[in-house]
Amino acid sequence: MRRITLSNGKTVEVECLSCALTSGVMEPDGGTVIETEHFHAHQDVAYPIKGLMILASKRHIKCFDELTEEEKLDYIAILSKIRAAQRKILGIEHVYYFYNEDTTHHFHTWLVPRYDWMYQFGRSVESVRPVLLHARNHMNSEGNINTVMEAIQQLTKELN
Repeated sequence: MRRITLSNGKTVEVECLSCALTSGVMEPDGGTVIETEHFHAHQDVAYPIKGLMILASKRHIKCFDELTEEEKLDYIAILSKIRAAQRKILGIEHVYYFYNEDTTHHFHTWLVPRYDWMYQFGRSVESVRPVLLHARNHMNSEGNINTVMEAIQQLTKELN
């Protein structure tokens, strides 16, 4: 079991966070944004940043090359749909995409929006970790959480 700290400061113990979320054992704040046969999208549970989406495979795999052809097509379609909704609904002009194969849970992609406040940490990929930690440690105000929850509702409405 792994202990994971959520954006609200609570901790959970799970074998695999992605499995817990995609199977419905654990409900992400704001619920599922969009779901397909092969993928599940939700607001990142660890960092309260408006529009920070996680797109996770429902199947427990680690690597992109383990996706079936059907899953690959579904992945590109849903990823594109989420990105278009981030731009249209939330006005997000730039996103950093992350996927890594040495994660402690299974295949997922982060869609990390870039907001003006983030540039104090830099403009490159190296700035992302400090941005995420700043959000977790300093952006848990009721006002920001309400903004994040409203964005989840807007994306969910647009995508379904």
